[in-house]
Amino acid sequence: MCGIYGSTKIYSENIIEKKMDQIKFRGPDYTSYKFYDNQVVFGHNRLSIIDLNPRSNQPFEYHHLSIVFNGQIYNYKELKNELIKDNFIFKTESDTEVLIALYLKYGKECTNKLNGMFAFVIYDKKNNIFFGARDRLGQKPFYYTLVNNSFEFSSQLSSIILDNKFSVNKESVRQYLICNYIHEPKTIYNNIYKLEAGHSFIYDLSSKSFVKEKYWDLDYSINNQVFNYDYYKKELEKYIRDSVKMRMLSDVPLGVFLSGGIDSSLIAYMAQDLSTDKIKTFSIKFNEQKFDESIYAKKIASLIDSDHTTINCNESEGIDLIESMPMYYDEPFADSSAIPTMLLSKYTRKDVTVAISGDGGDEFFLGYNRYDFMNKYQMIYNLPFSLRKTLAFFLSRMPINKVSLFGNVLKLKNKSDFYKKFMGLLNDSWMSDKSNVNWINYDDIFNSDKNYIEQISDFDIKTYLNGDINTKVDRGSMAFSLETRSPLMDYRIVELSRKIPTQLKYKKQNKKIILKDILYKYLPKENFQRPKSGFKIPFEYWFRNDLKEFVLDTLSKNNLKDIPYIDVSKTLDYIEEHMSNRHNRYDVLWKLIVLINWKKMYNESF
Repeated sequence: MCGIYGSTKIYSENIIEKKMDQIKFRGPDYTSYKFYDNQVVFGHNRLSIIDLNPRSNQPFEYHHLSIVFNGQIYNYKELKNELIKDNFIFKTESDTEVLIALYLKYGKECTNKLNGMFAFVIYDKKNNIFFGARDRLGQKPFYYTLVNNSFEFSSQLSSIILDNKFSVNKESVRQYLICNYIHEPKTIYNNIYKLEAGHSFIYDLSSKSFVKEKYWDLDYSINNQVFNYDYYKKELEKYIRDSVKMRMLSDVPLGVFLSGGIDSSLIAYMAQDLSTDKIKTFSIKFNEQKFDESIYAKKIASLIDSDHTTINCNESEGIDLIESMPMYYDEPFADSSAIPTMLLSKYTRKDVTVAISGDGGDEFFLGYNRYDFMNKYQMIYNLPFSLRKTLAFFLSRMPINKVSLFGNVLKLKNKSDFYKKFMGLLNDSWMSDKSNVNWINYDDIFNSDKNYIEQISDFDIKTYLNGDINTKVDRGSMAFSLETRSPLMDYRIVELSRKIPTQLKYKKQNKKIILKDILYKYLPKENFQRPKSGFKIPFEYWFRNDLKEFVLDTLSKNNLKDIPYIDVSKTLDYIEEHMSNRHNRYDVLWKLIVLINWKKMYNESF
């Protein structure tokens, strides 16, 4: 895992060094930058994982090509053997050299050969172009800007904004307030963008033209080749085992995040089964019992006989991470589980440099509790719209909060709007602008012939997994120079999951059926028969107790007045309701705290 940077605008060496320092935490082992042909600068901060020899440092040159690359190509040895048969010669043992050689042979089609997480740019001197790409699911970040006939890119926003002036995108602020994060391709700034997941690009240095291309997408069609359950189960287990094996390849110490849930337990079991030594596993513990799952993780660690570490999370350490969040996340980002992710990564890094996680299972195999809710209430959209509007008029005026919210739901035209609203704000009474996020780029998902549950699963993969989960894990782990790898995000598993019939994944609120059945072959079923719990932090209680002064100071009336799109008076009511324990409003309070802290750190105005 690394930090990459590049520009066709040639800054002074002093500025380049400062830009590289901005993302040094992503790659503390070696920093370098090079100028090419008086028109290009490439920079790289390296976290050494594969081939620790300096020969694999970047920027890396191969014939007339130069590359900066962040990520890991898991099938690089297989690809290397294929290229050797075609008389390619290699001087390192790195995946970087394989990637650049692959481009030399296949050009832009090289992305179809890659199994990995990546963001890279190749300077092709012969054709005077940049070729770059981002992995299929957006596990690795890529930011870029095109201003004043120049092109500048980086792993994080902070490198690009240094020595430049960009205004805040107010529409992005509104999107953040609704969704907790900012969807690609937008960023918090005007004229800076995220390269979309599964996309590549060519930037022509002569004509200054920038052209994006989608090289991968989900299959939104219905699977017409339906096999029996045993076939899908066998194929899925094969892919998961192979994916775990590929992600265990490392020249530095490696461990596994273990929550004790379905996904992480299956991954940890596979990793231990594939290892000749005890693997290291890590979990996090909260003092508040409602949020603490460490006892389950410890039980699974005992069953698989791993070397387990439990990390305690408390209020005092939590506030330090809250204040430093904007430094690592660059943009406002309000998934509160970023805090335990950062804490888990901080202490895991003391023992290992690579951690394997179970992320992706809920999206691919229908594991979220909200899928039960959606499956139950989608039937209301069989009622005529005119009838629903009449019911909505009365229900939305009821004093009972849940009833009035249900009235707001009935106003929506269809069940796709229902889910889009659900993944934004059902209760937007504290906002002055109550319009929803524009999701027009995802209309194909809800226009497909798939059933509703599969549609919202596809929607989550393209939005929530990419913009929230992957952002949280990448920034939270890289803040402490820890590489994270997610076997369930192997594109082969993703593509297979879209073909597996719904009833083999989800039936009558039984979620992730096929994944559970694979797990239960190896670990006793009774260890997992409990309600699903997300990776939550006890902010609800901390905000009323140890963090109360911090919350009230941050969310002062003067600070709130500076935030667009919110009703300050209603927001102050929310704060009072939370502190008096009348309602749990921590989610609104948290997103405003994050936004104000970001504004303060970057000295920005709205």
